[in-house]
This record gives sequence, C-alpha cells and structure tokens, in this order.
Amino acid sequence: MAKKVQIAPSILSADFGKLSAEIAEVQPFSDRIHFDVMDGHFVPNISFGAPILKWVKTKLPIDVHLMIERPWLYLGDFVKAGGDLIIVHSEVCAKTGKNSLVNVLKIVKRLGAKTGVSIKPKTSVETLVKQLGKKWLSHLDQILIMTVEPGFGGQSFMPKMVGKIGQLRKMGFKGDIAIDGGINAKTGKVCVEAGADILIAGNYIFGAKDRVKAVKSLR
Repeated sequence: MAKKVQIAPSILSADFGKLSAEIAEVQPFSDRIHFDVMDGHFVPNISFGAPILKWVKTKLPIDVHLMIERPWLYLGDFVKAGGDLIIVHSEVCAKTGKNSLVNVLKIVKRLGAKTGVSIKPKTSVETLVKQLGKKWLSHLDQILIMTVEPGFGGQSFMPKMVGKIGQLRKMGFKGDIAIDGGINAKTGKVCVEAGADILIAGNYIFGAKDRVKAVKSLR
C-alpha cells in the first residue's frame, strides 16, 4: 500500500481576523498545521512570532518554520507557545561552534520538540548532509525542501527542486520530507510520486472557494 501523504495547510495565507475559524474549517481534513515565521532579514518579509502561535487552537501537530537569521535565540519561545516541531534553516547556522546546525538541533531536542531543517533552492542536498553528518541525518524528524525562494506566498513552483527528494533518500535520510512552495494538485502529485511525505500549501488552500476540496485534491 502506498504511503499516505500528509497535508499541512500554511496559515500564513489564512485570514487572521478569524484565524480560529480558518483552522477549524480545514483541520478535519488535514494532518498538521504549518506556521511560517519571517523576520524581514533572512527573507524579505515579516510575518508573526510566538505570541500569535499561543492563539493557534488545533488538535493537529504544529510545525514552526523559522525563516529567521538567529533562530537559536527564540527556540524556547516557540516550543513554549505550542510548536511541536521546529524547523530551522541550514543557511543561517554556523559551520562549527555553539550556533552550528547540529547544536541548534540539540537545543530543540532538549526543549522537547521534534527537529526539522529547511533548505532554500540554491542549497544542495550535499551541503546539508555535510552540515548534519551521518548521525544527525538519521536522527532528524523532517527535512523541508523549498520549491520557491522563501519569503512570499503565491510563487511559481521550481520543478528542478523535486530531484532533491530522491537525493536525500539515496544519502540515507529516512525521516519525513516536506515540500513547500507553489503546491497545488498538479505539483503536489509530482512531489508525492517522487517520494514526498508532507505537502505544505497556503494560497492553494486558503485562497480556494472550497477549502476542503482543495485539501482533498492534494491526496
């Protein structure tokens, strides 16, 4: 039997004036909620922080995607606010020292959350694996492949990024592979066929007249 793909609506595209209702509408048909954090430095946009996360009411796991320059300063805040899995970007972490990717992931684990790492389109799988080392590649819960440049919703999907899924598997990664950026029924199918475990979609779901139909079309 084929592995069931998980759907993670990104609330970045939801109406924050009625956030609870927006989440409640898609929750029964989704598997997790995706919470994008942007600082205006690592990416050219600003979103929201831990105080908003405290108000997110859901029975689903919450994946917090930190698109920020110094994630290690805020890990505790986001875990305390309700983040179940914390995703940091490999590009902002030092190669060695206390702010290295491995050390940041160790902090996340000590805080009691699951660990995730995201890579931008220009970051190769080889670069990520070298940063992690074989030990952490096997311990990591999720790797998030960006199929657009992070920062804004509604961008066009980059087909060449799909090849990273197979590369990660060949290098021994057995955790969840998530895809974010330009996901819809067509691009989602391509990613799932390539081996993706989680599809993250914002505009495609919350911009649809029928959100439930949009979520179901990704399966």
